[in-house]
Amino acid sequence: MHLHTSDGLGHDHAFLGSRHEANARRTLLVVALTSVMMVAEIVGGAITGSMALVADGWHMATHAGALGISAAAYSLARRLEHDSRFAFGTGKIGDLAAFASAIVLVLIALLVGYESLLRFTRPVVIAYDEALLIAVVGLAVNLVSAFILQEGPHSHAGHSHEGHDHEQGHAHDHGHGAARDNNLRAAYIHVLADAATSVTAIVGLVAARMLDFTYIDPAVALLGVAVILWWSFGLLRDSAAVLLDCVPDRALAEKVRQRLEARGDAVTDLHLWQLGPGHTAAVISVVTEIPQPPASYKTRLADIEGLCHVTIEVTAQRP
Repeated sequence: MHLHTSDGLGHDHAFLGSRHEANARRTLLVVALTSVMMVAEIVGGAITGSMALVADGWHMATHAGALGISAAAYSLARRLEHDSRFAFGTGKIGDLAAFASAIVLVLIALLVGYESLLRFTRPVVIAYDEALLIAVVGLAVNLVSAFILQEGPHSHAGHSHEGHDHEQGHAHDHGHGAARDNNLRAAYIHVLADAATSVTAIVGLVAARMLDFTYIDPAVALLGVAVILWWSFGLLRDSAAVLLDCVPDRALAEKVRQRLEARGDAVTDLHLWQLGPGHTAAVISVVTEIPQPPASYKTRLADIEGLCHVTIEVTAQRP
């Protein structure tokens, strides 16, 4: 835990996630994979005259662009990590990118939904063999991408010593929801959304071909749209909560309050907010009959993992 006192000593404000560099490399790899698939589909469609192939290529382009936002966010957060203009570091750049990616996902889902609804009134002849091949290849690429981006067993509970030492301890990246990397999650949801689109396309195409009923294809597509919107709104909610400095963990807030009030002192003001994945800041006001130095109160919180940049104001209670 970063413990800061009012002694005037300088300290760093590096609050990036414990797996920042690894996640950045994984995202770049998926951007490259998606971009190759995108170019192959667009060029292949132009050569074969397949508009379905070209259309799916441009659909991949939108996801490649959104994944590019995630990759750029990792790079920018690292490059500006020690820039003094950022009062609490650059850990939230990833959440800003996640919020933008979620909006892109919503727009993609709405466009696919609109096109699906049009198919009910304006059915088109489906080239089943070609369309199935595209969907299967797209699904394979997205499953590989999802495997690359999946959060490991320590994504929410892994140790982080990326934060610099301060006075009495380390920052740890586990134990609370603040450890989640929303930027990586945004990239993961993008490839999952594309995979879901491919799955629904395969199911719809097979069913439509077997039953000779083309309306099954857009109906199944609408189901996929609903799933993507559900994921998108969840990502919007969580990334917006970080950007708006919502309390990241109510249980953590209660734990801090109980620790500080255990000896009869009173917490009159408690603010918790996320600085970056696995890093939660705290500004606390304590009223007590027997004031102690701020450091003594901070030691009560020293073993709470993920808590950092703690500021405590101590006020003597009037008789």
